[in-house]
This record gives sequence, C-alpha cells and structure tokens, in this order.
Amino acid sequence: MREAVFRGVATALITPFADDGIDYEDFGRLLDWQIEQEVDALVVCGTTGEPSTMTDLEHRQAIAYATEYVDGRVPVIAGVGSNETVYSVSLAKHAADCGADALLAVTPYYNKCTQKGLIKMFQTIADASTLPLILYNVPGRTGLNIEPETYEALAGHGNIAGIKEANSNIEKIMDTFARVYGKLDIYSGNDDQILPIMAMGGAGVISVISNILPREIHELTMTALRGDIAEAAALQRRYQPLIRALFSEVNPIPVKAAMYAMGYCSSVVRPPLTELEDDHRETLYNLMRREGLPV
Repeated sequence: MREAVFRGVATALITPFADDGIDYEDFGRLLDWQIEQEVDALVVCGTTGEPSTMTDLEHRQAIAYATEYVDGRVPVIAGVGSNETVYSVSLAKHAADCGADALLAVTPYYNKCTQKGLIKMFQTIADASTLPLILYNVPGRTGLNIEPETYEALAGHGNIAGIKEANSNIEKIMDTFARVYGKLDIYSGNDDQILPIMAMGGAGVISVISNILPREIHELTMTALRGDIAEAAALQRRYQPLIRALFSEVNPIPVKAAMYAMGYCSSVVRPPLTELEDDHRETLYNLMRREGLPV
C-alpha cells in the first residue's frame, strides 16, 4: 500500500475574508496556529473554505499562498473539485505547480452523472497530476453518491490515494472497507463519525471541528490509531454536542462564527450564506465556553 497522505486529523480550513477579498494576514495566523496545535494536515479550499463563492483567481491564490506559507511543515491538500472536469484538471495542475502535497476532489454537483461518469472524471483528474488524489463523497450536498463498487474500480489507479467519506450510510461504508481496505485510505468526512470509521480501520478525519479544537481532535485520532477505542469513544462523546452545534446551520456558517469569536477571522461569509442566527450562536458559544475556548 502506498504511503498515506496523512494519518490523524486534517483541518478543513475556513477562509478568512475581508470585504474586498481574502484576508491573508488572518490566513497566515490561522495556518501558524493550526500547525502549532499539531494538526497532521491542512485542507485549503474544501467545502469549509467556501471555494464555491470564490473567483477563479482567489481560488488559485489561496492554494498558492497556503502551500508557500506552510512550507512543508505539514501536508497541504488542495480542494480542486468542480462540476466541470476540465476545470478540476486545471486546478489540479495549478496545485501541483504550487507545491501542494495532495488533492481533494468532490463529486460533481447539480449536473451529477452516472457511476461510469464518476470513474471517468476521477481518473481524468488523477491522470493530470502526479499528486495523490483523495475522493470526496458528500451526497447530502451534491445529490450524488460514490458507490462501493465505484471505489473498487478506482482503487487501482496509481494516483488515487484515499476517500473522504461523508455519506453517513454505515452499511455502504462497511462495504467500501471490505472492497478497498489496504488499497485506499479512508477518512471520515463527518466529525460525528470519527471513531466509528477509525474503528473499522480508517486513517483519520478531514474535520470541521478541528478549526476550533485542532489539538483535541488530533489527540482523538491518535488515541484511536493507538487502538484505545474506549478512550477515543469517550472523547467522541464529549465533543458530540459541540459538533452538533457546528452543524446547526449549513457549514461553514457556524464554524466561521466560532472562529470570529476566537479572533481568527472576520464574521464575513459570502452570499448566499448569511451570518449565524442568534439562538444558534448562543448555544454554540456556551458549548465553546464549556471547552475553555475564548468567546
């Protein structure tokens, strides 16, 4: 089996915005803090980073800035997903040129496709770059699921390295493990399923909550990787209310509000997203205080 892109936690980073674009000063402080808190990798321009509201130039600049700023301290995984394969290929080549360590590509949204179309799309992206590619399955957002048989068909490609699985269907996830374990690394794409997936042999999580609790989620994943399932389960239970609050509205609205309260970004989310509703904010901030976070 190829070397894993990472084991443990990769934070699906927010993107700090100013009124006129990306706030690179805040972005740099955020990157430094995440690395100091011992995350194992960083995802730039994933769902939580709001790439669907970025211009093409902003998307490319965010990837370039993060890879240069991180400078090899941890792996940087560049989000290159799109509903247009040619555009994903272009972003994949750009990420490789910038020095990214790996790619993350979501299934096509809105136009969808058949499973045959998924295989062709992911193979085309993987062929276009020497970087390892993590497939991102989140049917609740895209309306399209990657079937276990499709993962199995893709597992033989030399550049396809892993899966970010956020389909919440444990039966299908078990089937995927049975088909590709030892061939593809499987990461939880849902913070409320870190332990269940890791207990089945998963390599870690691509996480939203680690924006605000990076060291703690790193420790949860390391505990699971050491095989201490009881302690990892206790940590999963502890953070479950906060995870639920971070998804009280569509991601990244709540986590952006949390990071604003912690002083790492402005409260700006781009339309059609809106700022967190007051009742959800109160619940979130109370749970953050319980964990000793500055609010």
